[in-house]
Amino acid sequence: FEEAVQTYTGAPQEVANWMTGQLFALLKAEEGDIASLSIRPADLADLVGRVEAGTLTVSNAKTVLGEMFTTGGSPDPIIARHGLSVVEDSGAVRQLVDQVLASHPAQVAEYRAGKAALEQWLFGQVMRLAGGRAQPASVRQALREALSSAENRQPGL
Repeated sequence: FEEAVQTYTGAPQEVANWMTGQLFALLKAEEGDIASLSIRPADLADLVGRVEAGTLTVSNAKTVLGEMFTTGGSPDPIIARHGLSVVEDSGAVRQLVDQVLASHPAQVAEYRAGKAALEQWLFGQVMRLAGGRAQPASVRQALREALSSAENRQPGL
């Protein structure tokens, strides 16, 4: 923990949360102990920093941590190998939203008719299309904008 915090630029609590939550869960599942851990503290700090910076989703960070735990590798090659980096381009997020809305006109019509719960379903469809690589807050914002915009109030959208 101390070594990871030395290289981490954020709040130490974030490193502690990942250690006591995700990392200890992996250790418990493998019946291992902290002394046998192959993850370098700097790599753990790097992973936590990426989540806090928004360049890696929590879900994908858990996947990366699992592989780091197994292989002892660092985040960069794991992220690259599995294509887990976040879709940061707002235009790309909006394209994903538009694609989902165009693919599900009946659900969009139901949403506009007052079935507000469909927003969550549409959100899930966008996240699925993005492969979990889009930041949830960005998707929610783009989805709300698209659902409320006049251009999408045409029949069939």
